[in-house]
Amino acid sequence: MKRHIFPFVAIVGQEDMKLALVLNVIDPTIGGVLIRGEKGTAKSTVVRALADILPEIEVVEGCPFSCDPEDQQNLCPLCEERLAREGRLPRLRRKVRVVELPLSATEDRLVGSLNLSAALKEGEQRFEPGLLAQAHRGFLYVDEVNLLPDHLVDTLLDVAAMGVNYVEREGVSFSHPARFVLVGTMNPEEGELRPQLLDRFGLCVTVEGLREPAKRVEILKRWEEFVKDPEAFKAKFARETAALVERISAARRLLPRVQIPEEILYQIAKKTITLGVDGHRADLTMAKCARAHAAFYGREVVSAEDVRIAERLSIPHRLRRRPFEEIAGRMT
Repeated sequence: MKRHIFPFVAIVGQEDMKLALVLNVIDPTIGGVLIRGEKGTAKSTVVRALADILPEIEVVEGCPFSCDPEDQQNLCPLCEERLAREGRLPRLRRKVRVVELPLSATEDRLVGSLNLSAALKEGEQRFEPGLLAQAHRGFLYVDEVNLLPDHLVDTLLDVAAMGVNYVEREGVSFSHPARFVLVGTMNPEEGELRPQLLDRFGLCVTVEGLREPAKRVEILKRWEEFVKDPEAFKAKFARETAALVERISAARRLLPRVQIPEEILYQIAKKTITLGVDGHRADLTMAKCARAHAAFYGREVVSAEDVRIAERLSIPHRLRRRPFEEIAGRMT
């Protein structure tokens, strides 16, 4: 049975969430998105809808890590060996995946494991891929990330930052590329992430149910229309979807040429200093986010408006104290 995905462009509201995801698709090195807010606000729907409209990717046929046959500098060990042996890599095209990490997942399920019995009996290193391998070149979706054990959150954030998964067991090691858009969701009422982990997410948005009656009614109408005839509903938004896909593709091509003037870099640095943000990750994230935003709007030079949007998406979750809280603290 075919599974129908609600069109991304037909989702009502939640503009910051949609923009943050699109910017991470344009530049996956931004570092993913943390989505904070109540349940029932289309978080997983938005992620699956965006993945569904992205162009298919080319992968090495039979590779459990979805290696890119054009990127021979970043092949997994299996594809390196295959290329050396056969002189070529067979390829196929498939859709971008959204891989979910369940709360019950173990570390071996996340990063993969070495088949020790095969190593002992057959004398060969056989790696059993985990969820990080499945998510390579796609999305890794972690619902209620604040309820995951800290060591698992640390691990997936480390891999997301490096783009490589290293596994060591019993003196035997294996590594493979693992570049994905990390999307974590959480309800702050169920507990917060440690500040050190919050800082590792590139962007953060807060979502809540829409308060305007007209928009809530529009959501009901669109959902009823989608359920009644998914194909006709998708066709209704086909032109908008095609325009967004082309816009994202054009932004990806433009991104390497986007320049950040020195005065804009100073603007970013002064902002993080003024707000008392620790470290330099916020500066780097703001710069990347601003460049991706400029590319999304077809500009080759980052503007103050791009920085303003980047600040809204990349700074609030890194603040030790909100500015008004700081003032109030000094007055007491």
